[in-house]
Amino acid sequence: MGISGKKILVLISGGIAAYKINYLIRNIIKQGGETQVILTPDAEQFVSKLTLATLSKKPVFSDFYGPNGEWNSHVEMALWADAIVVAPCTANTLAKMVNGICDNLVIATYLSAKCPVFIAPAMDLDMYQHPSTKLNIQKAKEYGHHIIPAENGELASGLIGQGRMAEPENILNTLNNHFDTAYKKSLDNKKVLITAGPTYEAIDPVRFIGNHSSGKMGFALAEESAKRGAKVLLITGPTTLDIQNPNVKIIRITSAKEMLNKVMEHFQNMDIAIASAAVADYAPKEVAEEKIKKNDDSLILELVKNPDILKTMGENKTKQLLVGFALETQNEEENAKLKLAKKNLDFIVLNSLRDNGAGFKKDTNKIKIISKTTVTEYNLKSKNEVAKDILDAVENMLHTK
Repeated sequence: MGISGKKILVLISGGIAAYKINYLIRNIIKQGGETQVILTPDAEQFVSKLTLATLSKKPVFSDFYGPNGEWNSHVEMALWADAIVVAPCTANTLAKMVNGICDNLVIATYLSAKCPVFIAPAMDLDMYQHPSTKLNIQKAKEYGHHIIPAENGELASGLIGQGRMAEPENILNTLNNHFDTAYKKSLDNKKVLITAGPTYEAIDPVRFIGNHSSGKMGFALAEESAKRGAKVLLITGPTTLDIQNPNVKIIRITSAKEMLNKVMEHFQNMDIAIASAAVADYAPKEVAEEKIKKNDDSLILELVKNPDILKTMGENKTKQLLVGFALETQNEEENAKLKLAKKNLDFIVLNSLRDNGAGFKKDTNKIKIISKTTVTEYNLKSKNEVAKDILDAVENMLHTK
């Protein structure tokens, strides 16, 4: 199951994120996988061959020839692998890969591979957004490679933005998901609509009312649904997240009204709908056409209620299994049960901001799943694992309907 028993060839290029690969290799070994590590010449400036060899339990190569003149066969290593991971993949190495510029052992091994290739880019934000990098990533996708998108955060330059290599656990999850054959396609032929992220309600052209939702839970649900065979429509508010899966179509919106319009445009064609978005309850009654100047000591905004997207879905439900979310800070279970009934849901997922590790922008969550007859509590887990629990509950309810 997963990477257990699989041979993973790890190709490391010369970026500061190379230090994180120690954790990836250690965990591949802990989960029963096997690794072989190859470095570009520049990568040797960032990581120790001795450390990598100790963790991988194999010699680490960076040149075509060994110390005694023996040939390090890139062909044999490429054919040995069940998967190749290029991490970190710098702009330089990516350009060489997609254009066949073979001037080191890493590129020669990559060019000899017949197995799936996973690429985890890592570079400064301007480099990541440069048209040449975007073109090279697109080429890699066209070659059939799997891109593990760079994440948002503080970069080695001191700037903040997208360009950080995906965390080792996310790379490992991607590999496990690829090799995981334990799943039957339990949602084959099902159409799933998922809402995710926040909504932003404009005050003027530069300011808005919003919340801290990152969209991580909704994106995890979309990935898990697609893995189970569903065709997924993900309608998301502003977020830096992305999914590279042909079974997931992403529609990006900004405001609650835009989300409502897109949801109701597609809702009747769906089998399952999961509303995990954190929709703003109120929006400014009037939006200033120009930036509001800071002339007074106070500013009064009149707010009006936003449309209740989940309630509208419940009122228009025909065949759909409908799941909502409740984020509460007091009387959590009581409020969630009221929402369950009021909005005509099949079940509701309750999180509490009082639980450590749960809530906005976290990689973990702690939930209760509440239906009309049951309450099931779960331990703190990664949002990927929480997505599995939620979709297991969806499948169980589908089977009993």
